[in-house]
Amino acid sequence: KKYQGIIRNYVGRRKGIYALYRNGSLYYVGLASNLRSRLRRHLRDRHGKSWDRFSVYLTLGDTHMKELESLILRVVKPEGNKQKGKFINAESLKWRLDNDIKEKQDLERNSIMGHHDDDDENLQEEEGKPILAHYKNYPRKLKCRFKGKKIKARVLKDGRISFRGKKYNSPSLAAAAACKRETENGWTFWKYERAPGEWVKLNELRKK
Repeated sequence: KKYQGIIRNYVGRRKGIYALYRNGSLYYVGLASNLRSRLRRHLRDRHGKSWDRFSVYLTLGDTHMKELESLILRVVKPEGNKQKGKFINAESLKWRLDNDIKEKQDLERNSIMGHHDDDDENLQEEEGKPILAHYKNYPRKLKCRFKGKKIKARVLKDGRISFRGKKYNSPSLAAAAACKRETENGWTFWKYERAPGEWVKLNELRKK
């Protein structure tokens, strides 16, 4: 209160993120399109007697203010904030991490026990059909990232995979060609779009 005149010259009606502290510890974080007005309000509202120092971080605009506030709330978790930070159009990667770990564990278990995942290849040999043709509503686009480069392939109407002008009957053969190896697990190499914007490993197709 004593130095409001000086603070007004710096803050004015600027936009930004502010932080309230109590006894040297972070108590509350918020964003405001008018920092001076918001801080003055916090002298009288439910937070009025809960903070004794503040910091303001002035921004040139408000494009990423909400993301900055949400990031702080997620990392620091101030006791005065009731709401968790939310990110627009964001997704949690925990379930993907969980699936990737399970896939790796399955591969390790099969290797230890001497099991080989050749059911699809046997199915192809028996019926003479491309592997993906055995799956209902199989994807039409595949992609992956290998050694920092994006690789794309198309799935034709008959289930064959088209990659750089050549046709392949199995995801693994197409994957081996894409990474220039003798063998490659195409089910963990390729990804397909299970839902708009949600790309998952092709192996998810076999779990349906």
